[in-house]
Amino acid sequence: MAITLTQGCLLAIMAVICGIDFWLEGLYIFRPIIVASLTGLILGDPVLGMMCGGFCELAFAGLTPAGGTQPPNPVLAGVMSVVIAYTTKTEAAGAMALALPFSFLMQYIVLFCYSAFSVFMAKADEAAKQADCATIVRINVLCTAIVAVLYGVVVFLCAYVAQDAMKSLVESLPAWLSHGFEIAGGVLPAVGFAMLLKVMFKKEFLPFLLIGFVMACFITFSNLLPEAIIGLACALFVYNVEQTREKDIKEAISHVSVAGAEGENNGI
Repeated sequence: MAITLTQGCLLAIMAVICGIDFWLEGLYIFRPIIVASLTGLILGDPVLGMMCGGFCELAFAGLTPAGGTQPPNPVLAGVMSVVIAYTTKTEAAGAMALALPFSFLMQYIVLFCYSAFSVFMAKADEAAKQADCATIVRINVLCTAIVAVLYGVVVFLCAYVAQDAMKSLVESLPAWLSHGFEIAGGVLPAVGFAMLLKVMFKKEFLPFLLIGFVMACFITFSNLLPEAIIGLACALFVYNVEQTREKDIKEAISHVSVAGAEGENNGI
C-alpha cells in the first residue's frame, strides 16, 4: 500500500513532536511503542502499528541515552518499522530489522547536532555570566527547533519520498535474506531485555525471572494479561515483604533507643 502526501505530512509533524520529546526527554512519547502506534493510526492500520511497536519497544528496552552517548534512534525505528511493514507487507519482526538503518541514520544526525551546537556554547557562557536568561532561552529554542526540523525532514523523505525505492529494494531481496531479517528481528527483543537486565538485574529477583521464563516458554496464553497479573502479584509480594522488614527494623531501633534511655536514667 502507498503512503499519501497527507499521511507523509502527518508523519513528519508527529516526528517533530516526538523528536523534541526525545531531545528533551520530557514526556517519553518518543518510545517506539507510542511512536509506532501513532504511525499505525496515521496510516489507518493501528493493529499493525501496535505489533511493530511491541517488537521495537522490546528491542530498545535497554537502549536509553546516558550522558553524551546516543543509542540507535527509537523515533525512526518506530516510524519506519510500521512504514516498511505497511508498504511492503513485511512481517513486523522483519520490518523492525529493516528499519534499523534508518534508526542509525538519525542517531548519527543527532550526534552531529551535539558537535555542531558546540558553537553556541561560548555565547551561552557569556550570557550566563551576565545573567542574560533571554539569550540562553533563545539558544535552547533555536537548537531544539533545528533538531525538530531535521526529524520532520528525515521522516518525510524516508517515509513518503523514498517509499517506492524502498519497496522495490525490499521486494528484490532474496527469500533467504528476507527470512534472515525476520529471524534477526525476532532475536533483537531478547537482546534488548538482556541489555536491560545487565543494568537492573539483582540476584534476589532471579526466581521471578525464571518463573516468567517458564511461563512464557511452556504455557500457552491467548494474551499477556495472565502473565501481567502474575507479575503484578510478585511485585506486590516483594513490596509487602520490604515494607514489613522496614517496619521491623524501625521497631527494633525504637526498642534499643528506649532501652538505652532507661539505662541512662537508672545511672547505668
